Amino acid sequence: MMMTTTAVCVSAPRANAASSGATSGFKVAVRGARVSVPVRMQTVRRSTQALTTARLLPAELPAGVTVEKMGKDVFNSTYYPRGEDTDCSRKPWIVIDAAGLRLGRVSTLIATYLRGGNVATYSPSMNMGTYVVVINAEQILVSGKKFEDKLYRRHPTGRPGSMKIESFKALQARIPERIVEKAVRGMLPKNRMGRELFTQLKVYEGEAHPHAAQNPVDVTAEVKAAVLLGPDDEVKPEWSGGVAAVEVDFNVDVDVVGTRQLFSGGGPVAL
Repeated sequence: MMMTTTAVCVSAPRANAASSGATSGFKVAVRGARVSVPVRMQTVRRSTQALTTARLLPAELPAGVTVEKMGKDVFNSTYYPRGEDTDCSRKPWIVIDAAGLRLGRVSTLIATYLRGGNVATYSPSMNMGTYVVVINAEQILVSGKKFEDKLYRRHPTGRPGSMKIESFKALQARIPERIVEKAVRGMLPKNRMGRELFTQLKVYEGEAHPHAAQNPVDVTAEVKAAVLLGPDDEVKPEWSGGVAAVEVDFNVDVDVVGTRQLFSGGGPVAL
């Protein structure tokens, strides 16, 4: 016994406001033939409304559990800072002594403190940072030949030939605060929030600053622990005399007291 299936296609014309209760013709295509079936649009609207309502019904709850007992969903709600979380009057103040620190490394930490990237409530679109006070800006260091070769350009008027070029050495002797400010400002967002964050940076020459009333916390020890362990910083062990043991790898040329020898094995070598 062979069974055949017949495809039925139903198409309805778009109804307007004037034909809310009028009779419209649905076209039913059966095996290529079109048959007009009179159907009231009001019945179609009721069917559509019933389907929409059925989709919005909640799933069945377990026995003994009601919506009132479930309470507020606190695990699937995303935290977002509010206005009181970004209130400038409630922000903490910190102090960083820049004496002997590298310019780039300390500037990255200052920018992180300003943006609030060190707190768990950090949000990139909100000002969650702190006020940062930097002292001893004239004693900040740079690596390599930047002390002589690094240049700072300023072109306030925009007219041809009016650009001013100044070296790091000259700017540090004239306005040492500007060196830290320009480095940190380049690491902040280039928008309205970045300009607001830059106002929370206070850089001063020397150890004195006028923000003692805010009770700033000194975080210099934490900053030094974070910036002094880099690839450019050499850790030189103190020589106490005697014999020093050096671990030698396989097949490595080692110059011992002016004589070059080839070691085919590994182990400690007395120098």
